[in-house]
Amino acid sequence: MKWQPKIQNKQGKDYIFCDWRRKYVRLTPEEWVRQHFLHYLVEEMLYPKMLIGVELQLQGRRADAVVYDKTMLPWMLIEFKADTVSLSQQTWDQAAAYNRQLNVKWWVISNGRNTLIARNDKERIETREQLPRYGQSD
Repeated sequence: MKWQPKIQNKQGKDYIFCDWRRKYVRLTPEEWVRQHFLHYLVEEMLYPKMLIGVELQLQGRRADAVVYDKTMLPWMLIEFKADTVSLSQQTWDQAAAYNRQLNVKWWVISNGRNTLIARNDKERIETREQLPRYGQSD
């Protein structure tokens, strides 16, 4: 079934239903990117919805989304930006700071128009062209 966003207007502001937080949240450009990307992971890339955490609290910060492996260890870190925000070194640095606490295998940053993907291979980070489908050996 293709996901259809549920949007409500409250006092002149739009809200979108987040299936992961199970509530309506303010519809910002970044939230629009997050919701579409996460539903793409579930519907097209076969990621189990229950293994995706949203707004994960870290030391004084929040990771936009984290995908867990089957043993519930963090496996992928995803940082979202509004479609008007360029993906820059600063964005990578933000993901790197989160990863110091999570130690994930995959990093992803996306503004909805562009997506940068990297695989953390212990001694180096390799950029990739594609996200792995869930359950691939990576």
